[in-house]
Amino acid sequence: MNHLKTLALGGAVAAAASLAVDASGQPESAPVAVYWMSVATTSGMGGMGAGAQRPNMAQMMSGGYNPNAAVHQLTLQLGSQRHPDGEPTAEHDPPAGLNVGPMLPLVTPQAQPVHEEAEPGPPPQYQQPHGRMLIFWGCGEHAGPGQPYVIDFANMTSQQGAEQFGRAMHAIAVNPMQPPSPQRNTTYGEWPNPRSTVQVPGNGSLIGDHLVRGDYTPDIRFSLGQGQDFMPPFQMTANQKNPSGSATLGWRPMDQARGYFAGMFGAQGQDEVVMWTSSEVQALAFGLPEYLSDGDIARLVQSHVLMPASQTQCTIPVEAMQAAGRSAFFQMTAYGGEVNFAYPDRPPPPRPWHVEWTVKVRYRSATSGIVGMDMSRMFGGNGDDEGRNPNRPTPQQQQQQQQQQQQQQQHHGLGSFIPGIGGFIP
Repeated sequence: MNHLKTLALGGAVAAAASLAVDASGQPESAPVAVYWMSVATTSGMGGMGAGAQRPNMAQMMSGGYNPNAAVHQLTLQLGSQRHPDGEPTAEHDPPAGLNVGPMLPLVTPQAQPVHEEAEPGPPPQYQQPHGRMLIFWGCGEHAGPGQPYVIDFANMTSQQGAEQFGRAMHAIAVNPMQPPSPQRNTTYGEWPNPRSTVQVPGNGSLIGDHLVRGDYTPDIRFSLGQGQDFMPPFQMTANQKNPSGSATLGWRPMDQARGYFAGMFGAQGQDEVVMWTSSEVQALAFGLPEYLSDGDIARLVQSHVLMPASQTQCTIPVEAMQAAGRSAFFQMTAYGGEVNFAYPDRPPPPRPWHVEWTVKVRYRSATSGIVGMDMSRMFGGNGDDEGRNPNRPTPQQQQQQQQQQQQQQQHHGLGSFIPGIGGFIP
């Protein structure tokens, strides 16, 4: 009998130890399973490189390229405290409207996971320049005082360069989001994966009932409704170079957007790189992660790092455009925040909340292109109101351009469009 009492007491102590206490004083357990959906919409030149829907040069030249077309990207990540009895198996059963089939397998990676949250900073392919980096910021006809901020890589070590980057990114102090991962969870599964790489079609929809199940997770059931689908693609209303030397970016308002961020990259030869952002305070174009929490979005809008959801236009200053040279590449991101679910519902305090599972769905939409270049008119696509382009290249020119594009992509990716910044553009 005393032995049983000891076991019972030990179990009670262990259960109490697993409960954290929130700000209200209510005990709360860590969820058994955590599920994240990262939901992205890409258009423009970024959409050209996303998934199986990427057009080839022949399609673009024949008028089949629409830079406003949406490419949908979905990343699913499941983490659990449980160990499976055998090989871990799990799946996501999406609504039929997603048009990806009845089931998406959540595969446990045998080595390195495919989907890892990147820390804010230079992209993986970034190569430190040998010359100078000029950093501009803020929307307006002219750059503000103290611009550009110059980082001279020719006269500093890699460590000094990193410290300069740190100072330039000081205004963007985000709290990195922590999705499920093999390091944070006992068992982990993800999609896409080598077993399933089906492309989400542009008309695919997340609206409806979702079920996540497996041998290491409780069943996770939730529904997404209106306003919780893929964000729409950017609809650019202006992308033009002005007679004054500045440039204007304009876009239609996006219902789900909570904040916008724009960046521009350019170069003068191989030894001078130019960056500009729409932030009203000094910031680097790659200083923000792909996704932001609701709290960070609200804070960054308030501190004028992000443009508010009501803003639909931004002018790139004359000085930044002049420094960027003839060709400049722009990127725009709309941050859509997140939707959260938990089961069971939180009981009234002081009763403890034993959480079985939580779900986070986070959203973004992005586009990119060459500043001042109407891609749809250039290639005779949907942006040509009369369905024809008088400047359309001849078949021989089309073939030459296709060969040049293939050679550029093999060596540099999108950065090859702008000499000197191949290491900056994904």
